Amino acid sequence: MQLRQLMKYKMLYLLSLPGILYFVVFKYIPLTGSVMAFQEFNLFKGITGSPWVGLEHFQRMFAYSEFLVILRNTLIIAGYDLILAFPIPIILALLINEVRKVFFKRFVQTAIYMPHFLSWIIIGGITIELLSPTTGAVNQVLKAFHIEPIYFMGDDSYIRTVIVGSGIWRDAGWGTILYLAALAGINPDLYEAASIDGASKWRQIRSITLPALLPTISILFLLQIGNFLDFGFDRVYVFLNAANASKAEILDTYIYRVGLLNMQYSYTTAIGVFKSVVGLVLIMLGNAVSKKATGEGLY
Repeated sequence: MQLRQLMKYKMLYLLSLPGILYFVVFKYIPLTGSVMAFQEFNLFKGITGSPWVGLEHFQRMFAYSEFLVILRNTLIIAGYDLILAFPIPIILALLINEVRKVFFKRFVQTAIYMPHFLSWIIIGGITIELLSPTTGAVNQVLKAFHIEPIYFMGDDSYIRTVIVGSGIWRDAGWGTILYLAALAGINPDLYEAASIDGASKWRQIRSITLPALLPTISILFLLQIGNFLDFGFDRVYVFLNAANASKAEILDTYIYRVGLLNMQYSYTTAIGVFKSVVGLVLIMLGNAVSKKATGEGLY
């Protein structure tokens, strides 16, 4: 029976083969390298010849003050991003969904979605130029109001806002498209019936739109908290410098600096394992809460 099913849907299995191979080669096979976290890895001896040290690197990780500061930076920046950036695509989707002029609606969708196709190098360059203390548009506006120019990239009190704000600008459009796709699946008869009953637009949003969006919101929220500590190397590295590193360096940039540049492979692998375990725990807890609250989950 299973062979018959396989032959019946063989084209579908063939189409899925590249995706399966991608995850096997780039996701599952590299997991074997996690054993380096429990070794004193030697580049010339390899994994099989390197001595085992148990949990030594994990103990060093939590005893090291620099790591705790960087962990705190990661938690704060990721927390700001979750609180401030996650709701914005939902709000934009609700606003765009109410627009009746098709041309204007498509123009806005395209305008907010375009930055998603730019790399973080380009986004970083544009942001740094806009915030330049001498020629940046932001400081030119401040000068017009007789306010002293601010060196945003050189003042660590602004860097977290810059990182989160640039992320909102780049990725809000992507999330908006997903929510608009979910809104397109809502039966228009529900809105018509609500209008006949005298429901206002706000009442329709609360009683029809948001409940219909809740499964999509739950899934995207779970995916984001699963990557809570995996904030993104390139997103932060383009803004990182010696003046703001005390509040901007995160685990990903720390792994690059210590692991690759200083060749402390085992120590940074231990950090990677720690990140993965935290992400797994968060996504399992979030999934359990989501299934109880909304009936929807990742599994």
